[in-house]
Amino acid sequence: MAVQLDDAADKAAPQTGKGDAPPARRGGRRAGRGTPSVGARRTASAPARRAASVPARRTPYLLLLPALLATAVFLGWPMVRNLLLSFQNLNMKELIQHLTDWRGTGNYQEILGSEQFWRVTSRTVVFTAVNVVLIMVLGVLIGLLLARLGTTVRLVLSAALVLAWAMPVIAATTVFQWLFDSRYGVVNWVLDRLGWHSMAHYDWVGSQLSTFFVITVLIVWQSLPFVALNLYAATTTIPKELYEAARMDGAGAWKVFTSVTFPFLKPFFLATTFLEIIWVFKAFPQIFAINQGGPDRLTETLPIYAFTEGVGNLHFGMGAAISLLTIVVLLAMTAYYLRLTFKQEQQEENGL
Repeated sequence: MAVQLDDAADKAAPQTGKGDAPPARRGGRRAGRGTPSVGARRTASAPARRAASVPARRTPYLLLLPALLATAVFLGWPMVRNLLLSFQNLNMKELIQHLTDWRGTGNYQEILGSEQFWRVTSRTVVFTAVNVVLIMVLGVLIGLLLARLGTTVRLVLSAALVLAWAMPVIAATTVFQWLFDSRYGVVNWVLDRLGWHSMAHYDWVGSQLSTFFVITVLIVWQSLPFVALNLYAATTTIPKELYEAARMDGAGAWKVFTSVTFPFLKPFFLATTFLEIIWVFKAFPQIFAINQGGPDRLTETLPIYAFTEGVGNLHFGMGAAISLLTIVVLLAMTAYYLRLTFKQEQQEENGL
């Protein structure tokens, strides 16, 4: 009986709604007055979601804002001041009398037309290349050695690398000055004991090549821990199955490195090499503390050259121009590195 009443009520109900809309299904939830339909709820929720996502999109920029402000204050403003100084003839006279003598591009024209600048630039490039090659080769070898050593020996070697990395630059430079001292240095004493008696009182900072040798040993010694420890950490991410498969195919140590380790860690090698180039290129305290760019300014690199001209010779405008040209060279190397990085990413995407 109840079923028949329900059927009769359904037949008596109108079959179309307002605007010929289809009737609500029997047993379904009717959209009464004040109750939005599904489409209305979706339409109303879309602006709400967009409004809620706006703060989420702004959050990263808000988090970066303090760092950007600090960079603008402590790096951007000095760069602007340095740029303005590079267009001035600022010597001791102008500095004392608070004079502003605009020279335009005269400082840049004088520097770029000077043979000294190009000699220093080529010397800096060669010095950087030699140091980076030594750092990367020795650092990779030590990193691979760490991966093969036992736990105890690895911990001892890692601790020694960390101590070398943690030593302040000036402290390490002072130690190397003592080691290579011509009268009381340990290096000369050891060489004399080994039979090289002519090295008993050898002056390591008396010539260009020997001074660069001491500086190179110092910089390589300071940079090896960074490369070695990072490489060892990176090798732990390589699946061991790849090494086992390579050894089952009869690959030796060099073949395993070129076919497994290097391809897997290629981004690491690119990034580390780039960081080491910047580190060596802008090296200042090691070179200046060893012999202040001597003898006869033959070991000056671009940072030492800018300091000598700007502060040593009191040509502040000239020193500012040289420092900006140094930054231009670093930016050119940075652009080349980014190009290699983008090219590698495109190759990986195409390979996938």
